[in-house]
Amino acid sequence: MAKTEQKTLDLILKAAMQEFLEKGFQSASLRNIVKTAGVTTGAFYGYYDSKEALFEALVGEQYDYFMKCFSEAQQEFAQLPSEQQPDNLSSISGDCMHEMLLYAYEHLNEFKLILCHSEGTRFSGFIDEMVEIETKGTHDYLAVLEQLGRPSPPINERLEHILITGMFNTFFELIIHEMPLEEAEYYLKEMRAFYTAGWMKIMGQLN
Repeated sequence: MAKTEQKTLDLILKAAMQEFLEKGFQSASLRNIVKTAGVTTGAFYGYYDSKEALFEALVGEQYDYFMKCFSEAQQEFAQLPSEQQPDNLSSISGDCMHEMLLYAYEHLNEFKLILCHSEGTRFSGFIDEMVEIETKGTHDYLAVLEQLGRPSPPINERLEHILITGMFNTFFELIIHEMPLEEAEYYLKEMRAFYTAGWMKIMGQLN
């Protein structure tokens, strides 16, 4: 890409980030973005064919990274021998969430767009998708406990959904409020300990 084209693209993306952060996807105006960027509407459409495509360009990479990291952590845990899974319940997902936290702090504006300003885009279901992945992982682990002769008592599906959703909302609060990274890392560690102990109790794995 020529320098002039790259400069135009950078101006569009910078203006779009500002507009989306201020107004959210649905209320953001392409006219304002183009005006702020100092380019013509025709120039804009040379790069993106819609407001949706522009939003995607801002956050798609970060969204995909989170989903890949989280899905791979779930797969890594599921591939452990059954007898090793109880002892590694918190370590693999904990390492993944710490990695995701560090990554999010490197891309705070992008994650604020996803978490707070994405209504009307495919990204608005971000937390729901993570909850779905975690729920499947939980059910797979319950089957492992059954196989090991350590079955869990029945867990109410509504309660399960509330607890898993609450865990992710707690995690993303750290990012939304931009607390100092050192504090966020400490709170994440405490949060993980809290939820791990709670799940072990519910699953009948604690005395």
